[in-house]
Amino acid sequence: MTRPVRVAIVGAGPAGIYAADALLKSEVAQGPGVSIDLFERMPAPFGLIRYGVAPDHPRIKGIVKALHQVLDKPQLRLFGNVDYPRDINLDDLRSFYDAVIFSTGAEADRALDIPGIGLEGSYGAADFVSWYDGHPEVPRTWPLEAEKVAVLGVGNVALDVARILAKTADELLPTEIPANVYEGLKANKALEVHVFGRRGPAQAKFSPMELRELDHSPNIEVIVNPEDIDYDEGSIATRRENKQANMVASTLENWAIRDVGDRPHKLFLHFFESPVEVVGEDGRVTALRTERTELDGTGNVKGTGRFTDWDVRSVYRAVGYYSDELPKLPFDVASGTVPHAEGRVLDGGAPMTSVYVTGWIKRGPIGLIGHTKGDANETVACLLADQAAGRLPAPAEPGPDAVVDFLEQRGVRYTTKDGWHRLDAHEQALGAEQGRERIKVVERDGMLDASGA
Repeated sequence: MTRPVRVAIVGAGPAGIYAADALLKSEVAQGPGVSIDLFERMPAPFGLIRYGVAPDHPRIKGIVKALHQVLDKPQLRLFGNVDYPRDINLDDLRSFYDAVIFSTGAEADRALDIPGIGLEGSYGAADFVSWYDGHPEVPRTWPLEAEKVAVLGVGNVALDVARILAKTADELLPTEIPANVYEGLKANKALEVHVFGRRGPAQAKFSPMELRELDHSPNIEVIVNPEDIDYDEGSIATRRENKQANMVASTLENWAIRDVGDRPHKLFLHFFESPVEVVGEDGRVTALRTERTELDGTGNVKGTGRFTDWDVRSVYRAVGYYSDELPKLPFDVASGTVPHAEGRVLDGGAPMTSVYVTGWIKRGPIGLIGHTKGDANETVACLLADQAAGRLPAPAEPGPDAVVDFLEQRGVRYTTKDGWHRLDAHEQALGAEQGRERIKVVERDGMLDASGA
């Protein structure tokens, strides 16, 4: 091949950018070269980092600096505010590119099938995260009228939701939260936040650092019931074999034996409580019913038949994310992923020509952001193997201007890398006026205007 290999990546979050990085570091990048176009539904790149990470996690936000180094490479272009499949579909992409990688992630809440989950006052954690992260496609207000709130789940998203609900708005003001989020959190009436997990401390999916951060706020008293500190042989084995699980369990043990302090907001971490019903009256949440569980010797639990109704007025389920189905690609409804073999999309068990997946749409919403690097490397290795073996048919219009002409003829108002840098500078300038690092622009039109799209 005398021209660069043309690759489209749909989704400009960490997974997509890591895939671009793997391509740029490959031997093919040296000759004949690679030309990569990133397509992103939002006007700004970085996906989960921008719209899924809590604003008081600057350490994780720092990953953006590394992603920028890839994004700014000359072989890579960004087309933001371009929706798949509304603005460009798979057939279109195949006509412009040798290969297409989908890295669209997961934004929706996984369902929790218990009675009452649809009551007013019952929310998905992903929706709440999108609100406090200033996602353009969610409402600008959020009802925060409940003094007692339940959060279902023992992963880092549950911790983020619980922490944001328990902190004061002024604690979060130095972060990048938009004005509407600050005003919403100022009106938050939550004084008690209860986090529920059906298994024990050794099975919690918290990261040790994220767990310890709960205790850093001067306004949050973290409380663990000593009766919830229990281990069986399976749990002990987990602690012995998993350093992070052991650190989490040790932190919870220390909190369980200390005296309860007088910080104004209480955050309870409950274990061995399996949610079985969201109780309501007149269509609104009035309580959460849980069944007490006990360990069965393997680290799993079984029900005891003892039930408790917890006095709460809002319930947030943080039981996992779920990916949207991608038109013209196969989809496994149970896992919320695209069937694949090492990143090659499988349709009826056979590989689809020149179509690949990486990230959460590939493996499901598990693992930390850094885990997507290995995922991307595997997918890109398969793509390059197919290219070397001549299994990638040449596109009808491989020239780099063809897709630009296509989008402009369709009247798509797309953003570019230069546009993102303008938006980035604009948000930082807004922050500087108030002595903050950044204030995020929320409205899509405002993002497009600042980008010069």
